[in-house]
Amino acid sequence: MNKRTLFTGLAGIAIVLGACNAAPATSTAKGPDGALVKRSDIKIEVVTHGQAIDGFWGVVRNGFKAGAADMGVTYNYNAPAAESDMPAMSALIDAAVAKHPTGLVVSIPNPDALSPAIKKAVAAGIPVVSMNSGSDVFKSLGILAHVGQTEFQAGLGAGQRFKDAGVKNGVCFNQEVGNQALTLRCNGFFTGLGLADPKAGKVLTGKISDPAGMQATIAAAIQTDPTIDGILTLGPSVAKPALAAVGASGKTIHLATFDLSADVLTAIKDGKMDFAIDQQQFLQGYLPIVILTNYAETRNLPTGDGTGLIMTGPGFVTKDSAADVIALSAKGLR
Repeated sequence: MNKRTLFTGLAGIAIVLGACNAAPATSTAKGPDGALVKRSDIKIEVVTHGQAIDGFWGVVRNGFKAGAADMGVTYNYNAPAAESDMPAMSALIDAAVAKHPTGLVVSIPNPDALSPAIKKAVAAGIPVVSMNSGSDVFKSLGILAHVGQTEFQAGLGAGQRFKDAGVKNGVCFNQEVGNQALTLRCNGFFTGLGLADPKAGKVLTGKISDPAGMQATIAAAIQTDPTIDGILTLGPSVAKPALAAVGASGKTIHLATFDLSADVLTAIKDGKMDFAIDQQQFLQGYLPIVILTNYAETRNLPTGDGTGLIMTGPGFVTKDSAADVIALSAKGLR
């Protein structure tokens, strides 16, 4: 579904393009009578930091695709080719704004880097919905709504579960340093474990493009510090190397992750992982399309908790519930 290409006007910036055609001709979505705009005229630009090699974002893109098909609108998906390339992402937002779309969907992994481009979109009168990351800043940027979870609270819940399980020395693996949402997850995790200063917690780092390197980093940490008894990874792309490292160590170490994949769910079902934090990323792609479509047609807008925050998580998948969603995850729906 995705192709790598060069975006017109952004020489040298490689991007990942998702499905960007109008909804299939078989779609019967017409919208309400008297709407301000026809659904066939609605064009939504999407710019996220989601990498094509990350299975999590494959599910998100499936949500965008399904939302556009169900609503009968057109969407265009872009992401920077390089991990954590905020200048490229900012440029992609500027390029999306230049198209004067009906609406814009963005993730906000680094508010300092992306705020100027997002504010330009808002100033241009383009309705913006954020998703996945940015729950703590979206309102201040003039964004209509945010679809996702509060990251610190999600990490806090993971830390509390580990503490209840007896974990004394837990570590957090951050695969995208500079992504504020992931920093909040680790800080919440260490707070839940009982650390007075969450910044004092041990954080391992690596890149999702280097799974062997991530596994080696985790293995080295386990060998260097035999007191490590818990590892929290922040995505399924890290969970798989962590599973391999823990298995090879022969030690009993509690392991949990953010987000789902077939591998993660199987590991939970088999008792190799404690739990996974589910933020329902399919909805994070699906709901912004629905929200912007309805806003364009009728100016209807869900208020979520009163601020515009529409929560899709956190939920916790454990051994008791993992089997129920394995097939859905394998199909890219969970």
